Amino acid sequence: MKKILVAPLAAALCLAAPAVHAAPHAPAPHQDWSFDGPLGRFDMAAVQRGYAVYAQVCSACHSMNAVTYGDLGAMGLTDEQVRQIAAAQSVPGGVDAQGEPVTRPATAADHFRNPFPSPEAAAAANNGTPPPDQSRLALVYTGGPDRIYALLTGYRTPPAGYRPSHPGAFYNPYAADGEISMPPPLHDGLVDYADGTPATTAQEARDVTTFLAWVAQPHLAERHRLGIQVTLYLLFLAVLAFLLKRRIWSDVH
Repeated sequence: MKKILVAPLAAALCLAAPAVHAAPHAPAPHQDWSFDGPLGRFDMAAVQRGYAVYAQVCSACHSMNAVTYGDLGAMGLTDEQVRQIAAAQSVPGGVDAQGEPVTRPATAADHFRNPFPSPEAAAAANNGTPPPDQSRLALVYTGGPDRIYALLTGYRTPPAGYRPSHPGAFYNPYAADGEISMPPPLHDGLVDYADGTPATTAQEARDVTTFLAWVAQPHLAERHRLGIQVTLYLLFLAVLAFLLKRRIWSDVH
């Protein structure tokens, strides 16, 4: 996982973000995800690759304010790897003796570095639309993981007669109102995967979507496991109650 320490790409890859609202858009095709269904669980290799995509591409514009660097340990990284990832980032460190703001290397307890100092700065750098925080994007974004994946891979040649609503807009049927200000953020070979997986656009999109789904629900597998245990326990109690009832009423005719 050492290769995921590469600094994020230039912010030009993520000039703007999809707005999280219910404007019309094409329905996203359903994808097969390892975390789907009551028995679903996350493919941690995909989660790690997805973090590499986030770190090298998405983090140039998108924050993850609800996530600490220490949380990355839950996706299979060692404490040393987590420390290295954190230390490669600079976070606000208060002020010096002259009252000037200073930075310091992040620690595992720090939240992910915000790419912009304020929402106003984020909006100013992205055509007036601040990129949404991605901590819970897979939960709050209409269409969830299916639509995130569709959006990342859904850039198309505009149909005849299409007129962008503003300069810099891109046609994407899965975006709100069918267009988005973010240029295509993913390309073949954009990310260097440490495990040797070919980094096609579709693979990058699938992996980063899996990472975003994991970040939004890191305890999904534990909840599923607990649900199964509770269900089995209740079934056992039901069978026990049935047998007890049969025994108690066995002499009644």
